[in-house]
Amino acid sequence: MRSLLKCKQLSNTGLLSLVLLSSFAMVSCSSSLTQQSNVQSSISDKEWPSFGRDFTNQRLSPLTQINQQNVKDLKLAWQFKSGVVASFQATPIVTGGVMYVALPFNHVVALDAKTGKELWRYKHERRANWKMCCGPANRGVAVSDGKVFIGTVDARLIALDAKSGAKIWDIDVADDTALTEKTSSLSQADAKSHKEAYGGTGVGIAMAPVVYHGKVIVGITGVGYGLHIDQPTANAPLGAVVGVDGRYGRPGFLAAYDVANGKRIWTFDTIPTQGWEGVFAETTSDGISLNRDVAAEKANMVNNKDAWRFGGGSAWSTPAIDTKTNTLFFGTGNPSPQMNDISRPGDNLYTVSLVALDTETGQLKWHYQQVPHDVWGYDLASPPVLFDYKKDGNTIAAVGQASKTGWYYVNDRATGKLLMKSDAFVPQKNLFAKASKEGTVLYPGILGGSNWSPSALDENNQTSFIAGIHAPIKYTLVEEAAADGKPAVRYASSEPTKDPRWGVISAINLATGRMRWQVKTEQPLMGGLLATQSGLLFMGEGSGNFNAYNSNTGDLLWQTKVDAGVNAPPISYEIDGVQYVAVAAGGNSIFGYTAGDNIVVYALGK
Repeated sequence: MRSLLKCKQLSNTGLLSLVLLSSFAMVSCSSSLTQQSNVQSSISDKEWPSFGRDFTNQRLSPLTQINQQNVKDLKLAWQFKSGVVASFQATPIVTGGVMYVALPFNHVVALDAKTGKELWRYKHERRANWKMCCGPANRGVAVSDGKVFIGTVDARLIALDAKSGAKIWDIDVADDTALTEKTSSLSQADAKSHKEAYGGTGVGIAMAPVVYHGKVIVGITGVGYGLHIDQPTANAPLGAVVGVDGRYGRPGFLAAYDVANGKRIWTFDTIPTQGWEGVFAETTSDGISLNRDVAAEKANMVNNKDAWRFGGGSAWSTPAIDTKTNTLFFGTGNPSPQMNDISRPGDNLYTVSLVALDTETGQLKWHYQQVPHDVWGYDLASPPVLFDYKKDGNTIAAVGQASKTGWYYVNDRATGKLLMKSDAFVPQKNLFAKASKEGTVLYPGILGGSNWSPSALDENNQTSFIAGIHAPIKYTLVEEAAADGKPAVRYASSEPTKDPRWGVISAINLATGRMRWQVKTEQPLMGGLLATQSGLLFMGEGSGNFNAYNSNTGDLLWQTKVDAGVNAPPISYEIDGVQYVAVAAGGNSIFGYTAGDNIVVYALGK
């Protein structure tokens, strides 16, 4: 600050003094500003201040103390047991020597990032009788302006004092008036109608917020989720997800709130009131048939002109932000009802899309719909990533996204134009086949592909790293005509088959779209990746394995074991000259991975 004041004083001296001192002043001010910039950059490099480390969401740590040669010497530096045992998906935030972590059910802890000592804890009290659609997990907090921000499973946005954890403000982001599906809507001949429903349409917040230009930005989830049937088995803990025909759900949205008081500044509805039907695209943008009956859909428009009111389009993942153009990028979820399209003809804009908004107004700049009229659950769940894309000797500002369909998409950041779609990073079969009465098996299906797991990206090497899932899914259609005073029944369901399932880490050459390497894992991968400038890639598994790979070759360089599934994204930070790698380990109930309450932190052994 003193350097800046000195420069300002010099600029206000008389003309003669400026002439005499101009050379000295320019050198002095330039040197001062450069030193200050370097200090700020150095601090930022040592921290993990936001969900994706910075606004690009690249999840590439510039730290190099831990490298390919010494990673084998990583030891547990400290461990924190939160006491909240449940699916744990949060990215820890580290800034100012403090680690802030969102626990399941939206509790928050602040820890000394060097020792793991608890500094404070916020205990969240949920609203009574709230329909929690998607479990207790939360993807993380945002820290800015002396506050810690968290979105909650009961659709609230809360600001806490970063020093004490005291609540500063607490606002309602959305109401909970959407109609919820019930198992009574199913055919009595279907065994699923006699099982317990443990989730359905409801409103909550899963994503970690992002703070930009005095605004905390967050979106709602669960608005097109479908009915979950409790059917846990050793091979398919997910059970079935059912899309019931009817007026279920509501439109999703992304919104910006004033960091000082929580006042809403702008809202972007993921389902527009006009034009939501789109152009009735019969193929994806790159020409793959979607097997749509467009004539039938257009006929259905007559009775479904208000379909947008129940439209779905959750916002699952933390946006990326281009600070040069003030453009925000985020992905949207499936339309509602899920997998059942009779009551929602058309393309169902802007669901299953990559969306670009003006950060200051929330106005739409462009959208790219990966799957028009989705009936499979192909949400854009993995966060978008910003990078400079090298193509034909040119550099293009681009945004990448690891999809549930099993491809990595690269779009022009300015226009949304598709620049590249990679080779499939997971097996694909019957990709856009429709549900049938006998059951149609396809993959990737509703689990992905790549699910919510954040990817990592090495811009210098033009490589994207993706956590993938292979899980065959059976889509079944149930139809019963009205009879004996009972209404007609129509719904579609998806559920994992008993076929083998596994995971795969992929390194994709962004110049060609081909795989540089792939590593298969015993279990589907859910959690996220961390890359480092020193050529390392960290990833956890549901078995409790936490691994470090050579990011150039995929060779396993280090592995440790945790007593719960490591199903959250790792981070890296530095304090007092020591680099740490940290990750939450609390399992994942969807896959039946062992639950826990761990935050584990590693450093090089002495």
